[in-house]
Amino acid sequence: MKSFDTIVIGVGGMGSATLWHLARQGQKVLGIERFDLGHGMGSSHGVNRIIRLAYFEHPNYVPLLRRAYELWRETERLWGEQLLFVTGGIDASLEGSRIVQGALAACREHDLPHEVLTARETNRRFPGYQLADDYAVVYQPDAGFVASERAILAHTSLAIGAGAQVHAREQVIAIEPANGRVVVVTDRDRYEAGRVVVSAGSWISDLVPALKTKAVPERQVLGWFLPQKPEHFRPDVFPVSNIESTVGHFYQFPTWGIPGFKIGLYHHLHETGHADTLSREPTEADEEVLRRGIRHMFPDADGPTLRLAACLFTNTPDEHFVIDTLPGVPEVIVASPCSGHGFKFASVIGEVLADLAIKGSSRLDLSLFGIERFEGA
Repeated sequence: MKSFDTIVIGVGGMGSATLWHLARQGQKVLGIERFDLGHGMGSSHGVNRIIRLAYFEHPNYVPLLRRAYELWRETERLWGEQLLFVTGGIDASLEGSRIVQGALAACREHDLPHEVLTARETNRRFPGYQLADDYAVVYQPDAGFVASERAILAHTSLAIGAGAQVHAREQVIAIEPANGRVVVVTDRDRYEAGRVVVSAGSWISDLVPALKTKAVPERQVLGWFLPQKPEHFRPDVFPVSNIESTVGHFYQFPTWGIPGFKIGLYHHLHETGHADTLSREPTEADEEVLRRGIRHMFPDADGPTLRLAACLFTNTPDEHFVIDTLPGVPEVIVASPCSGHGFKFASVIGEVLADLAIKGSSRLDLSLFGIERFEGA
């Protein structure tokens, strides 16, 4: 049986970064991926993902984000390709909403540069936006997006260059802890390691039964639409955004990679189920809910459809991550940075998971992400 220091199950956003941080520290590591490397079955495809500092979800995320920015820039230097693009970012909703107040709380607690704008000020400054007068806006200049598909390839390539092994098209069947070690059984072989990191995305509950009802896959659809006024949607004039509107909670990107304005809707059509059964084929209904947001807030982007792509969120009940060792089994580390806001953290979560595997702890505060918070829920 082949033996490793650490095995990483799932080589997506989190797994690829974990492999890199383990390999760069001299660990003998194996990454096992069920699908192809850089596949389109999970959560990290679709060209890019937003990164933002004014984190309305909880101020405790901000220190993680600051480190994530540092590590994305380091990865760029080592890989030789830009991965993080700064556009500025908008958090907007009605005055007093959780998004606006949460973004302000994060900015104030962590002394982040920001501006509070009216809807009219926002529309004049960024003409791709046409927000109604009753919207309040927090603008934070450091937000932008990460080239998610390229980032996975970058982390994986760097890891392989540092000695990591990666097996794609190999499915993990079982994880068997025994005598302080762990055996990983796949459809091809058996492997042994001192630590195992489970970063299997929407399939994580198949391998971690404790998350069966706590990490629930949800179908999402992203859309790219040809703007009628493309000059308003370039990265230099259109900030990424996160807007809780009267027609839904939408997130937006400027034109980049694909020649179209990109938009998504949190909790899209509320379709949940097992990751193997949720459809990856977009429909007219998917397009229509995205166009509802476009017509409400971005009418100059209401042009022909260029692309629709389905992906998966994996939602926890409180929508915070799960980053912890498995109770009673410290050799197994569980990583589900999910609920639709995880990818931006991949660079730092990789470092955190490597520290947990090697040292048993992280210098960063992970108290929000313990798996035992779900007990009795």
